[in-house]
Amino acid sequence: MRTRHASILGALAACMFVAGCATLPAERTLACAAAQAPKIALSADGQTASTRLDVLTYNIEGLGWPARKGRKGELQEIGRRLAAQRQAGEGPDIVLFQEAFSRSAVAAVESAGYPALVAGPGRRARRDLPAAGRTPGRRHWMRGELGLRLATGGLAVASVYPIVDHAGEPFSRRGCAGIDCLSNKGALYARVAIPGVPFPLDVFDTHMNSRKASRAPMRRTLVAHAIQTAELSTFLQARDNPEDANILGGDFNMRGSEARFDIFDSLLPMQLVHRYCAEQRKLCDVKASWDGDAPWMDTQDLQLFADGRQVSVRPVRVETMFDGRPDSPTLSDHDGLRVTYELSWPAGLTKAGGGCAGG
Repeated sequence: MRTRHASILGALAACMFVAGCATLPAERTLACAAAQAPKIALSADGQTASTRLDVLTYNIEGLGWPARKGRKGELQEIGRRLAAQRQAGEGPDIVLFQEAFSRSAVAAVESAGYPALVAGPGRRARRDLPAAGRTPGRRHWMRGELGLRLATGGLAVASVYPIVDHAGEPFSRRGCAGIDCLSNKGALYARVAIPGVPFPLDVFDTHMNSRKASRAPMRRTLVAHAIQTAELSTFLQARDNPEDANILGGDFNMRGSEARFDIFDSLLPMQLVHRYCAEQRKLCDVKASWDGDAPWMDTQDLQLFADGRQVSVRPVRVETMFDGRPDSPTLSDHDGLRVTYELSWPAGLTKAGGGCAGG
């Protein structure tokens, strides 16, 4: 076991120094004047305006060699397929990436070709907000709890619409467990301005502490996850504009853990797409394969949403991508979760430029 742990640490160190894990995708800026406006519909009484927004969250399994081997081809295919779909007008409007660590993973994110792109937090980024606690007991270096970060947070948000503000915020240094501590995991915020929509959309991406994969005791990983949940909630509150609708997505590492989910559900005042669509089948078209009464417990990959003061948001379609179907091959150890939302607001607020002009 000691040899195995040492090999994992060596792999992650090599990932940073050899495969370029300390890098992030290059930022891209899209001017509001260059953004293409979506189709905006009016209700029958002319009182409500609305549009559709397509959001994909995808953990691309972007660990570098020797932690992962032979990933370059699949990562290139991820970038190629996303670029082809986008160019054909069939791709997601926004993509939330996780595990963009290796050079090949960073290249995949960049090659998708989205005109607006932000990433973070960086390897050296420090938490600005208060920490929510610390994991119990002594740190164990053989599990990767070294007190330093060898990789970035691996998060990126890509958009066909302008991103007018963004920030990355890592979780606290003592709020982690196991080899997850070697990555500067946290959350990424992007304020997306959609032409015609009167207020921007606040989008958040995250990747939280794993369970068994962390190689740390379950009690320690549970406390780490609870700390990160509290810190994620604080970050959302700090960045949220009350006027804006919110969407949160990522790899939450809660599959099969009621203890993790109960804490998360109590601290994050947002609606789960899985829960809403399971309960509102007439309002949400479910194209994914769901078993049981709680499909949100069967996956690590989730999206959540919340209304703004003037702009409402609700999911109208949920499906998977890169899930092994003939036209959507498996290219990672995660499927992509793709959700189509309807954004709606009082028609009188619609104006040229919309949130883009006001961003």
